[in-house]
Amino acid sequence: MTRTPFSLILALCLTPAAAVLVPAQTAVARTPDEVARYAGELLARNYPADGPGAAILVARGDTVLFRGARGEADIDADEPLRPDSVFRIASVTKQFAAAGLLTLVEAGKVDLDAPLSDILPDFPGGGGVTIRQLLNHTAGVRDYTGTPGYGELLQQDLTTAQLIDLFETAPPDFEPGASWAYSNSNYVLIGAVIEAVTGLPWHEYLDQALFEPLGMTDTGYALDPKLSARTVTGYSHDGRTVVPMHPMSMTQPHAAGALVSTVDDLFRWNRALHEGRVLKSETWAQMITPAARSLEVGTGYGFGLYNETVRHAPVLRHGGAIFGYSSSLAYAPGPDITVVVLENDDATLDEDNSNTVMRRLTAMALGEPYPAAVAVPVEPAALQAAEGVYRFDDGVRTLRVVDGALTVKRGASPAVALTPIAADDFLYADGFSRLTLERDADGAVNAIRFLPRGDGDGLVGRRIEPGSDVAISLPRAALERLAGDYASGGRRMIVFIEGEALKARMGDQEPVGLSASSPTAFDVEEADASLEFSGGDTPAAQVVTRQGGRSLVFRRVSEVQPKEVP
Repeated sequence: MTRTPFSLILALCLTPAAAVLVPAQTAVARTPDEVARYAGELLARNYPADGPGAAILVARGDTVLFRGARGEADIDADEPLRPDSVFRIASVTKQFAAAGLLTLVEAGKVDLDAPLSDILPDFPGGGGVTIRQLLNHTAGVRDYTGTPGYGELLQQDLTTAQLIDLFETAPPDFEPGASWAYSNSNYVLIGAVIEAVTGLPWHEYLDQALFEPLGMTDTGYALDPKLSARTVTGYSHDGRTVVPMHPMSMTQPHAAGALVSTVDDLFRWNRALHEGRVLKSETWAQMITPAARSLEVGTGYGFGLYNETVRHAPVLRHGGAIFGYSSSLAYAPGPDITVVVLENDDATLDEDNSNTVMRRLTAMALGEPYPAAVAVPVEPAALQAAEGVYRFDDGVRTLRVVDGALTVKRGASPAVALTPIAADDFLYADGFSRLTLERDADGAVNAIRFLPRGDGDGLVGRRIEPGSDVAISLPRAALERLAGDYASGGRRMIVFIEGEALKARMGDQEPVGLSASSPTAFDVEEADASLEFSGGDTPAAQVVTRQGGRSLVFRRVSEVQPKEVP
């Protein structure tokens, strides 16, 4: 089996620098016509008229700035998508399940901090898991979608009890409350709690408690005949060829992802939820407040909502991906902006997807659009003057001019070409992340700033003088302090010594070499990733992995003798 070295599943973490040396782009209020024009151009650029497409909506307050659709709802029938088309919304479902459960909390029928066993007494280990931990993914319950053999069951209709059977005996990823890991099983259990308390199927309770009172007539269970008949066809891709989506029973996503909706209903939902027409203010505050454990790994997850930042503005959002569909729903509470993107394919091509389109639309509505990837001319001598090695807290990056383009290489990872969008400002291929050059009083480049996703203050790397060693050699005692067995959720990483070098193995992947840039900071030699161990004289208590602007905290489980090579 071919393995990708040190492949990580990480969560967003933007680390601010100590000082802001590059001024942020000033937000300028955009007129409704400007936002609408931009949204229409983005829709046309990203979705072909004769293939799967999207419906999108952008609003400021109660005013819809843009509402449109492009692409085919059914390619064979040549039926175009419409702004009122019904889509599967996948994990955007979770915020509805969370809000439904919270209405039961407000009614005094559920206690967030009571053990799950009070309501589901037959669930193994339920005495140590709370409802709150299920909602914010700190329960440690194994995700059933990753259990062995699950793929063979995808087309089977399963009841709530049969779904719980898939994971109830699986070893937990961690002790309840000890860490954070996204798990669909948590929300199957939330659905089961709703059913046990109300005596109704989870989706029927959401109809009664949320959708009907709010007039959300196009939102509900994917298997509701009235809605399933109107749901657009979902598609997948084989390379760049559009193919039918993989079939699955929509009983299986359950309260973790089995709802369908429209851009208009999701706009209506955002207004109601965040204006206090669904929950009391103190309950809503709990829903949007990230769990402490989620903040430790950089996810900022509350109850069915992520806390993120777009162009310095806080945004509450959740995305969803399921066979044939992708979705993203965002709300910027300060400027009162709603963005909805619903797609009828699950493509993972280089083009923008529902979440990146959402970010672009949100930034535009905020008045601070992301820069376009339009290259400006830069003198070759100016590019060559930036060549060098720059040391960051999490490793080094090397700038070189290759075939007339400035490239950046992190550690031992492949170099990537950058697009110059200003004299000292360069854009990565993702269209968001940027690298800027910083100069001393004489105009010489002495540092670079990396801005993951183009937001925040970024990370600063100082230029290393010619002749300086990029990597440093550490005494064996320093390496022995770091060797050990570390875990994060269901992921395990073993750090060990081979010869005089430190290595790491993630799960069953091949070991990778680690190159030290400080006594606690290491670059992964075979991937664009780095490790940062906790300091001190005792064995390191944890190690933070960073890759692509994202991070994950692994905590020590046990020591590994330096002579052992796992």
